[in-house]
Amino acid sequence: MRKKVRNTIQIPLIEKLLSYIYVLVGASIIAVSFNVLLLPNEIASGGVSGISTILHGLFGWEPAYVQWSLNIPLFIAGIIFLGYQYGIKTLIGTIFVPFVVFLTKDLEPWTLNPMLAALFGGIGIGLGIGIVFRGNASTGGTDLAAQIISKYTGISLGKSVALIDGLIVITASIVFDIEKGLFALIGLFLTSKTIDLVQVGWSRSKMVLIITNEEEKVKRAILEQIDRGLTKLKAYGGYTDQERNTIMVVVDQSEFTGLKQAVRNIDPNAFVIVVDASEVLGQGFKTNSSIS
Repeated sequence: MRKKVRNTIQIPLIEKLLSYIYVLVGASIIAVSFNVLLLPNEIASGGVSGISTILHGLFGWEPAYVQWSLNIPLFIAGIIFLGYQYGIKTLIGTIFVPFVVFLTKDLEPWTLNPMLAALFGGIGIGLGIGIVFRGNASTGGTDLAAQIISKYTGISLGKSVALIDGLIVITASIVFDIEKGLFALIGLFLTSKTIDLVQVGWSRSKMVLIITNEEEKVKRAILEQIDRGLTKLKAYGGYTDQERNTIMVVVDQSEFTGLKQAVRNIDPNAFVIVVDASEVLGQGFKTNSSIS
């Protein structure tokens, strides 16, 4: 009995420790990608790191000091204007990224080709931010400024982030040149897509909605042939106004062809809607214990 209690206590501790490791590893990847790819090629793809790249190009200021001088006040402003929703992990991320930037400032650039730097720098930054997010934390910076703007102006968070990053990219285009600004946009786009990939993963699941006159036969085929559960949803025909059931089932991509063929064999006139499911949790798919 005592052993079970001990194991129960240890699991949250391990998960908490793992979340801090995520923050430190993610922050390190962000900092190294910045120093060896983005900074040497003067690619300011948004955020506090983009601002530090511009100021380094204009005045030669040390990027780590610039990032500290912006990140810490923004973190404090976030607490004042948005409340105490930012924990110690976000504070660690806010401080640790500039710290690793400072430690790795003497690393040699991995490439001086701005296209390669934008591609792999964007992927590296996105990978790092995604890992930090998986630790339920943030690296602070201009994301906090965007949230403050959103709260007090009514502008959506997405538009606020785009506004700040857009201003940074435009400034980089003026300070450096238009080409560097275009490369910065490429890096920004890849960062966003990589964050989504790290957070959600490759979409391999399909959500299928089936409207058929052979409901029982289709139901049995799904349960017995495909070996998946299903859900019945009440629906009404827009033209006939008659009530009928819609079958909803989520299958792995490898199972989708078999499901489609089974439905077609039972009812060639069935109406089938297929949607990519970005993430599916539960029995037969990703378990809740695998989520950090």
